[in-house]
Amino acid sequence: MKKIAVLGAGESGAGAAVLAKQKGFDVFVSDMSSIKDRYKQMLDDHGIEWEEGHHTEEKILDATEIIKSPGIPSEAPLVKKAVEKGIPIISEIEFAGRYTNSKMICITGSNGKTTTTSLIYHIFKSAGYDAGLAGNIGHSLALQVAEEPHEYYIIELSSFQLDNMYDFKADIAILLNITPDHLDRYDNCMQNYVDSKMRIIQNQTEKDSFIYWNDDPIIRRELEKYDIKSIQYPFSELKEKGSIGYIEAGNYVIEKPTPFNMEQEELSLTGKHNIYNSLAAGIASNIAGIDKEYIRKSLGDFPGVEHRLEKVCTVRGVTYVNDSKATNVDACWYALESMQTPTVLIIGGKDKGNDYNEIKQLVMEKCRALVYLGADNAKLHAFFDPLGIPVADTHSMKECVEACYGFAQPGDTVLLSPCCASFDLFRNMEDRGEQFKNLVKQL
Repeated sequence: MKKIAVLGAGESGAGAAVLAKQKGFDVFVSDMSSIKDRYKQMLDDHGIEWEEGHHTEEKILDATEIIKSPGIPSEAPLVKKAVEKGIPIISEIEFAGRYTNSKMICITGSNGKTTTTSLIYHIFKSAGYDAGLAGNIGHSLALQVAEEPHEYYIIELSSFQLDNMYDFKADIAILLNITPDHLDRYDNCMQNYVDSKMRIIQNQTEKDSFIYWNDDPIIRRELEKYDIKSIQYPFSELKEKGSIGYIEAGNYVIEKPTPFNMEQEELSLTGKHNIYNSLAAGIASNIAGIDKEYIRKSLGDFPGVEHRLEKVCTVRGVTYVNDSKATNVDACWYALESMQTPTVLIIGGKDKGNDYNEIKQLVMEKCRALVYLGADNAKLHAFFDPLGIPVADTHSMKECVEACYGFAQPGDTVLLSPCCASFDLFRNMEDRGEQFKNLVKQL
């Protein structure tokens, strides 16, 4: 019997283990951290052996194949040993793809993935399509393939997931943008990160579709290197040569495969970045054959995504906005660009090799004050203090919200858009956003 070792027992790892067990593999799951109770129960219910708090190397390195959680870096000692032994290391998405013929709509990019993925899912479900939500959000693709199969899967893919995907193919691939992110995982080499993102189009055929942002200089440069077989659907903010989706005279326009338009004002998502997300989602839904009436309705009533420019409440004339998902500089740029009032910006966390020059001008134009939120704010002080904007140094969300309350004036916006990962002070970006919302509501 072939043996599968699963490294990491979160949503993707536990789901992959269940599918592997169902397909007749000998499965062993190992997690260096503690495993959540619901995943322990899932593994126990399926008779899958697991361990937590350590790795038993002989059991793992005895595997025919290893399914690795995207959160585990390739430089991890055990992963390196597996590579040296010639054991194939794949992602949960790669493994799940072997056992389904469902249509795969896959979304990647440095920013906008979650919003676009959620919007596409919203359109598909509103139209009555049998669709599952998977990847970085939703439930494990492998678990759905094993126990709750769907005709379509809408999958958000990170660069880490793409790194360990080889034979998997997207029927509709969406590449939103490529800007610096996670460079600490890519030897601080931008091209390594870019190469990872471009894997979204690997294995595509003439029957498949590739949707991408035509204004992105990195994407345009990279496309010249590839022999793309799939049908291309470029989109841009304005009508450009070759773009089939754009905004023209206040209208949202899609030319192909079926002409579609609606007034831009009818879109539920606002801000320049959300124009791109809405275009990508509309084109994907159009390709899938969804009726115009459902696309129009869903683009107009989509409620948005938690932790992405989420309005929390207004306290004494000050609006508080949770954009905890802004874990890189480019995401913060889009958030600041959409601000229409003086802004108190909360910034900081685990720096991923950030270059803050990208937001320097917007900070000077829009920010009344900056509140640093991190275990170590030295880099932020060095870059932003010389701008002469009032700043506060905080190391907990409680301190942070108190500082914001002190800076903000009626009519202002307090914006949590940190530019950084959350792992220095919080469990994850959701925890950071939830703490912010809870404390703001207590003001």
